Amino acid sequence: MLANTQEFYINGLNYTIRSAIENYAKQLSEVRLQIDGETENMDRERGEAFIDPAGFEQIIKIDTEQPRNLFLVAAVQDRIVGFSRCEGAYLKRFSHKVEFGVCVLKEFWGNGIGKNLLKESIAWADANGIKKMTLNVLETNDKAIELYKRLGFEVEGLLKNDKILSDGNYYNTIVMGRCNE
Repeated sequence: MLANTQEFYINGLNYTIRSAIENYAKQLSEVRLQIDGETENMDRERGEAFIDPAGFEQIIKIDTEQPRNLFLVAAVQDRIVGFSRCEGAYLKRFSHKVEFGVCVLKEFWGNGIGKNLLKESIAWADANGIKKMTLNVLETNDKAIELYKRLGFEVEGLLKNDKILSDGNYYNTIVMGRCNE
């Protein structure tokens, strides 16, 4: 599904949030690869589960056509600096919910990009009759957890020893959800 373009000006930075289009596929492939190498908050290490431009074109096409999917990008001028996706399940028993994920280039952290990607996704979900949004977050990602709580998400569960990070230790994943009733 497509969303309207929104403009933001925060900390002297102008950026837009808009629906992904197939022309962004090459940049998205590069940005995702870079983000995966910048933080351990993501599920992947750099290069793992690599999605090439053709793969992103396919994801964008599907997300544009499916009413329960939303793919947003954050752009500074024409440079993509982050993106988010909501992906719905198409089994009838799960048709009321979507799973949310977000990532932003480290050099752009602190400018509200992740927050605004999530806010736009919440607005879209609420406007389209989606009753529940879910997400997973690494237990050490305190800033993200607090943001999610401020925007109405609650902790719904804990996946113990879910990830092993570069320090060799296991970490928990927090499962969070937001209901729109």
